[in-house]
Amino acid sequence: MQPIIELRNIRKVYRQGEFETVVLQGINITINPGEYVCIMGPSGCGKSTLLNVLGCLDQPSTGQYLLGGEDVAVLNDDDLSKARCRNLGFIFQSYNLIQQLTVVENIEVPLYYKGVPEQESRAIAEKLAGQVGLAHRLHHKPNELSGGQQQRVAIARALANDPLMILADEATGNLDSKSGKEILDIFDDLNCAGKTMVFVTHDERMVQRCTRVIRLKDGLVEKDEPGAAAARLLASGGKQGTSVVTQFPAESAVPDAHDPHLAAAPVLAH
Repeated sequence: MQPIIELRNIRKVYRQGEFETVVLQGINITINPGEYVCIMGPSGCGKSTLLNVLGCLDQPSTGQYLLGGEDVAVLNDDDLSKARCRNLGFIFQSYNLIQQLTVVENIEVPLYYKGVPEQESRAIAEKLAGQVGLAHRLHHKPNELSGGQQQRVAIARALANDPLMILADEATGNLDSKSGKEILDIFDDLNCAGKTMVFVTHDERMVQRCTRVIRLKDGLVEKDEPGAAAARLLASGGKQGTSVVTQFPAESAVPDAHDPHLAAAPVLAH
């Protein structure tokens, strides 16, 4: 089985004049298909920098990064873009939705850049919107959605190209506890359906959900150990699906009145 990700002695240094800050120091990590990896650690330990390197949003100063068996350092911009599209889907803490576009149009963005025909693109986007429980919000814009709903759009967008792996950066950080749990339930279902998941977070609850926990400290891997879900997977015989589930957990029927995103958004009928 070929690893999706191989990091070999990755080092990241930021320089400003005579000063340099070492953010990552000799990181060696291999991630295989089907894993659910949680990257944890205190603020400033290098989590987000590591995720940016994994997502090809930033380049390491030294070391080798193999993505799907390809050395990203030798890929030209076009080939790197194709490798990223084929292998990676991104979910951000701040959702990163385009405010002028509707739910279905936001989901279509990766398909547009991939050159998928319009009719096919719309069909894929509508299906994904339904899978994350937003079939009734297709033509609403981000400012008409709660935080949990916006994150569901971001998840659907990340799945649009059917990537091998999903990268999530503090994906529940801006959500209330109820919406956060619903999003984490979706991630669990994605992993059970065969998607490889890599999640950067401060949330210790993730230890119970992941099959593997990598803890960083001062730019180094302090611990790399099984998560609680690894024992459950072992007990079930290690069986997982190979395709994305048809329907993810539905969002709560009653909006959370404490969600800050609802304060400025109209209440919408289903």
